[in-house]
Amino acid sequence: MSIAARNPTWGSRTALVTIVEFADYQCPFCRSVEVTLARLRAKYGPDTLRVVWKNAPLDFHVEAHPTAEAGAAVFALAGVDAFWKFHHAVFAGQGDLGLDSSVKWAKEAGVADVATLRAGLVSHTWAPLVDADLADARPLGVQGTPTFFVNGIEVVGAQPFEFFQSLVDDQIQAARAKLAAGTSPDRLYTELARANRAAAPRPAAEDDEPPSDTKTVFKVPVGTSPVRGGPAALVTIVEFADYQCPYCARAEETVKALREEYGDKLRVVWKDEPLPFHEHAEPAAEAALQVREEKGDAAFWQMHDALFASQDALDDETLVRIAAQLGARPERVRAAIEKHTHQRSLDDDGSLADDLQADGTPHFFIDGRRLVGAQPKAAFEAILDEELKKAGDLVAKGAKPGEDVYAALTRDGQEPPPPETRDLPALPAGDPARGGAQARVVIHEWSDFQCPFCARVEPTLERLVKEYGPRVRLVWHDLPLPMHPSAPLAAQAAREALAQKGERAFWSLHDTMFGNQKALGRDAVDGWARALGLDMARWKTALDGDAHKADMDADAQAAQAIDVHGTPSFVIARAGARTGYYLSGAQPYPRFRNLVERVLGEAK
Repeated sequence: MSIAARNPTWGSRTALVTIVEFADYQCPFCRSVEVTLARLRAKYGPDTLRVVWKNAPLDFHVEAHPTAEAGAAVFALAGVDAFWKFHHAVFAGQGDLGLDSSVKWAKEAGVADVATLRAGLVSHTWAPLVDADLADARPLGVQGTPTFFVNGIEVVGAQPFEFFQSLVDDQIQAARAKLAAGTSPDRLYTELARANRAAAPRPAAEDDEPPSDTKTVFKVPVGTSPVRGGPAALVTIVEFADYQCPYCARAEETVKALREEYGDKLRVVWKDEPLPFHEHAEPAAEAALQVREEKGDAAFWQMHDALFASQDALDDETLVRIAAQLGARPERVRAAIEKHTHQRSLDDDGSLADDLQADGTPHFFIDGRRLVGAQPKAAFEAILDEELKKAGDLVAKGAKPGEDVYAALTRDGQEPPPPETRDLPALPAGDPARGGAQARVVIHEWSDFQCPFCARVEPTLERLVKEYGPRVRLVWHDLPLPMHPSAPLAAQAAREALAQKGERAFWSLHDTMFGNQKALGRDAVDGWARALGLDMARWKTALDGDAHKADMDADAQAAQAIDVHGTPSFVIARAGARTGYYLSGAQPYPRFRNLVERVLGEAK
């Protein structure tokens, strides 16, 4: 596939491996795979790996095409470095897409003529560039995002780092063999992509695609979650969903049609999974649970339906107004939103979703059988009809309809898979930490002060330290990434604050730098050092002389020893243990909570 001058790239045009990415700025899966791409760039570097961006905004993401136009504008007006800064800012602020945000991020990325930018975006000056990328996508069969072509080999979806790593390593070998056989570096990508595309298997026709696994049964507890349907239902659907998710809204229409079709034979169980990039999803869940607490399940389901009907307007006042119409007390609903009254319930649902690897919404389990996404009604019916027959056989043998049937059908279901582990290497003894000195759980964090994903996970870490108190200790390890030019200076600065005034000064500067991630230059860090009352002569000597490079290198070597290449990365372990549970990226709170609870249980 062609790479045009309009396409921003990272890495050398003679790199051994080229990843062409078709993506959508409003797509949550495109955002989540950014962590993986950052790890790949850090691991292989620009001489080995090239990444090429192509826009593929999806029709149902209303802000995707305008934001793609803004990215094209930044590239045209300010160059490739400004584009990548804008690109990272967009994914970091995905919940706030719009013209004003695009202009703000473009200005911060380096676009000087903001008036020309805004006027061009309003008149869609750069829309043809986006449409040209879409034209490139069509003959390649690109239908969803993200879609990648690794030296021409198609990869669909936000696949894990290990998947990409294996493919890139294979292509590095293929590229070196081509070079050894006499292929010119300038022709390397063209020849590899052509060969790989020619060797690709024929795409399956729509009617012969292998189905996803809907046969495996998982043990999914109903618990105390809201239930809609008769107590003697024969089939149970457990749904993990998000009130702001457009796919969930689409699926709700299907679930409604199924309830009408199957009547008392079907019950539906709601589990909250508000996604972190949907800013109104968690407040909406809090409001719905508050209505349930005050007025019961019938009112909860009325609130549920009203929220999906008002999905484009889920601000707090609208939530309070809808709840009040259903009889809830406005002041209590407002307090539930502001104080996160039902956070424990949301965390429990989130932890269960994490256990079941229900990573996106909507996510369904029909008598424990997984069905992902806003599937057509026929996909549900195929499973429901099979489960009805099983349930009927059980009832004929004496089982009671309802919970007894569901328990029997899921009794031998799969338990959650064990979390990934990593062995802990020898770590520097003086790395900064906060939390209980005698904590039973230690969270090791490898981080980068300029990384937007590291900034995003900070509130989650603060919440962990606050909620678990002396039982948890967070230890910081530096891993400034090569694509973040200000990160090494920021790491040196925080280390010098630690050396001069201890951990309190380190964490104070840590918080300041994450709060001012766009301005991590020398003048700024010098000003923050003065505000902390540091010895500026000693400060200058330390920063000018890379005084803390040895400690930073030790952290980086420890990361490399356990195959950690991106930020943020975490190992959560029992105090003194040599092995812990591994997490990569700005994961949601329930994922951390699950592992902390697991380690606490093991530490007893």
